[in-house]
Amino acid sequence: MSYQPTSADKFTFGLWTVGWQGRDPFGDATRPALDPVESVNRLSELGAHGVTFHDDDLIPFGASASERDGHIKRFRQALDATGMVVPMATTNLFTHPVFKDGAFTANDRDVRRYALRKTMRNIDLAAELGAETYVAWGGREGAESGGAKDVRAALDRFKEAFDLLADYVTEQGYGLRFALEPKPNEPRGDILLPTVGHALAFIERLERPELFGVNPEVGHEQMAGLNFPHGIAQALWSGKLFHIDLNGQNGIKYDQDLRFGAGDLRSAFWLVDLLESAGYEGPRHFDFKPPRTEDFDGVWASAAGCMRNYLILKDRAAAFRADPAVQEALRAARLDELARPTLNEGETASALLADRSAFEDFDVEAAAERGMAFEALDQLATDHLLGVRA
Repeated sequence: MSYQPTSADKFTFGLWTVGWQGRDPFGDATRPALDPVESVNRLSELGAHGVTFHDDDLIPFGASASERDGHIKRFRQALDATGMVVPMATTNLFTHPVFKDGAFTANDRDVRRYALRKTMRNIDLAAELGAETYVAWGGREGAESGGAKDVRAALDRFKEAFDLLADYVTEQGYGLRFALEPKPNEPRGDILLPTVGHALAFIERLERPELFGVNPEVGHEQMAGLNFPHGIAQALWSGKLFHIDLNGQNGIKYDQDLRFGAGDLRSAFWLVDLLESAGYEGPRHFDFKPPRTEDFDGVWASAAGCMRNYLILKDRAAAFRADPAVQEALRAARLDELARPTLNEGETASALLADRSAFEDFDVEAAAERGMAFEALDQLATDHLLGVRA
């Protein structure tokens, strides 16, 4: 197979990904700035479906009204010429020093008000460009010391901000939903809403929870030592997987943002298997950083690699599911039994207590001796991942 992506695959990239200049805490930029219009054109040539942006990716911070209009006009023309779409947008509330203590949860009230206005302004542009999802990553919403942040008050301010933004998009008639993006740390020592589970719990306290879901990122959950496919499964189970950020990560360390498929390849296989088998219909969004070792040829090779790796894993996962030996192994592992409700239809606690086979006559020792056949199943998955089974 060629594994050549098309728009139908719904692969999308942030302008900040291919546009990353390679600057890090220990080194200056290794690449010049990349024109957003060139990003649109080159990603379209590679087979991408669309692009996403922070406000400051598209319009330099502090631009005048006329300059802003000019940047938007050029961007729109590129989108129209290529057929690329903007399914998601977000706000940069972390780069400028004014956000050094956060945005929606900053201790300074005037900073919080400015952050809301900055976000509302870009929500208007996102709706204008046809975005359906608005991602919120609170990268500076956190603290390094216990006394510096009253977390309960900060969560009040977080809720206040999102309730206002939900009211705003509703009043404006925008068809936008919000996707909260968890991350445990970096750039703050500890960030609020650090995992998918934290974000899901927070959403239920909002006034319009139906407008909020999550945007989990591979590296972010793995930085916390968590199983990313499990987090995605819970988001799907909750009906809250509004968007997803795909990249690669090697365990618990700094946020590496490797191209998708690099890092934990087995986890990537199970993730693609889950997304495809669950019928996830949203964009497959890549939030990665081409390494600072690369020139622009390497940037585009890295972007192409993200899409190619997804398509390879999609093919391998489909072959895994279609393999008769795998289907037999799934039955041997009793996955079909897990799908069966534990209680019979209409069964009550009293009926369960009256069922002697459930306890009094249950052969505990015989059940304990049963093998689960998981190793054979897992090896079949490895064989498919490595391409040694057709």
